[in-house]
Amino acid sequence: MASRNLPSTAAMQCFEAAARHMSFTRAADELSLTQSAVSKQVAHLESTLQHKLFRRVRRTLVLTPEGAIFLSDVRKVLAQIEMSTHAIMTYSGNSEVLKVATLPSFGSRWLADKLPPFLAANPGISLEFHDRVEDFALEQQDIDIALFYGHGSWPNLACHKLVDEEMVAVAAPSLLAQHPIHTASDLAQLQLLHLSTRPDAWHHWFAGQQITTDRSYHGTRFETFPMLVRTAMAGGGVALVPHFTVDEELAAERLVLAWPHRLYSESAYYLVYPEHLGELGKVRRFVEHITASAAINPNAGKSTR
Repeated sequence: MASRNLPSTAAMQCFEAAARHMSFTRAADELSLTQSAVSKQVAHLESTLQHKLFRRVRRTLVLTPEGAIFLSDVRKVLAQIEMSTHAIMTYSGNSEVLKVATLPSFGSRWLADKLPPFLAANPGISLEFHDRVEDFALEQQDIDIALFYGHGSWPNLACHKLVDEEMVAVAAPSLLAQHPIHTASDLAQLQLLHLSTRPDAWHHWFAGQQITTDRSYHGTRFETFPMLVRTAMAGGGVALVPHFTVDEELAAERLVLAWPHRLYSESAYYLVYPEHLGELGKVRRFVEHITASAAINPNAGKSTR
């Protein structure tokens, strides 16, 4: 470590505060230091970097170009240190940390209400959640367990199927009142809302009813379901979404089925984890709880045909 040019955290804090206030005096007041101490820390930092970070213009402190570049990185470093500090402070001495990555919509609409019983039964396990919209290598990102959408086969990962997917066409009641739907083909004349990762979903929905249209790939695309659903609720078009993502909206009649046909996907939602982690107590208990929750209602979010 001695050979690395690592400035002290104190020096970076002094530099960041001085840059934010454009004043060594106000930075010193904020940090409960003397103005001389702040000045010395910044001078030491400049010596380490071999570049001036500030210059004075008519008694006013101004960042140099090098200072502006360094400030951006310093703020990221300090923010990460603060985040890590707060994270460690939340863990009790006997806690195990289980890092879980999930698709945002699946996490909020399906997984979240399965967590309270697990937390109550496992007070020694602290869960740390991360959103991911695509598959990734778990161990490269230091993740213990992930929720993936796909065909159920990923190299070196144990896979447990949780939920099949049923796609339904939904729209705001006001939109359908203005544009009555008499046949499934009528939907093609409305604004179709797509998830960008499933560009052919509407094509398959129409094809499943022997309908051919050149508009199935037209429309607005969204990266995640929440904005897509909100746009549909606002009357912006017809959305094709997994049933579980709109259960609450359908129950409250903020959305309605635009047409009764369902599209059953060949893919499903899976709980996955590196095979060699399967015997870890924290992993095993989470897997057992979530798979048991899925088994209680295996057709969650799925209506009968």
